[in-house]
Amino acid sequence: MKKGTILVIDDEKDLIELVRYNLENDGFDVIAATDGQSGLDVVKKHRPDLVVLDLMMPGLDGLQVCQQLRADPRSARIPLIMLTAKATEADRIIGLELGADDYITKPFSPREVIARVKALLRRSNTRDEHQQVIRSGDLTIDLSGHEVSFRGQRIGLTATEFRILEFLAARPGRVFSRDEIIDAALGNDTAVFDRTVDVHITAIRRKLGAGGDMIETVRGFGYKLRTSADAVASST
Repeated sequence: MKKGTILVIDDEKDLIELVRYNLENDGFDVIAATDGQSGLDVVKKHRPDLVVLDLMMPGLDGLQVCQQLRADPRSARIPLIMLTAKATEADRIIGLELGADDYITKPFSPREVIARVKALLRRSNTRDEHQQVIRSGDLTIDLSGHEVSFRGQRIGLTATEFRILEFLAARPGRVFSRDEIIDAALGNDTAVFDRTVDVHITAIRRKLGAGGDMIETVRGFGYKLRTSADAVASST
């Protein structure tokens, strides 16, 4: 039984074949594209379960491809791992801000790619079987439909952003440290750095618009989703 379909977008054919060989040996179907535009076309045609995307490519680079995937409702929630030869924090932040769920720095081992793919798919597919909808004020999170809305307006979140918001919304009023959010919503097998959670929270707030204030920063500790009581207290 196949575990899912993985799209690898990279202009290095040897790297594609290395990743393909190892993923297929582990039970995945693999399709490939050697440039950004072809990768976008493949996503529209095949709707893969996960995309592995190289950052540095001629023509449309990985950041542009990521941006276009996240702008399209049909591909906005497909889990995405970015491959990058750049290891600086600034480059990682840019990728996360544009919607990458994880990143792997070149050179890498095939076993690392497999582990990251499995972890991201597992987190994307795991949902509370008992609670299907979370409501907090004007915010609604449909777990089965993987949809978020605020005041009736649908909000497009990435898979990682969805998990973070779901984690906070399921425990309103409780403060969580960045490490707790990483462990619960991202998993300890995700590549993280000091500002990983902050970058995702900033993106969630921006997309929620007026609802972004529901996520409160607790200085020196972390974040919480404000309850109605918190809102009343802050206005008095």
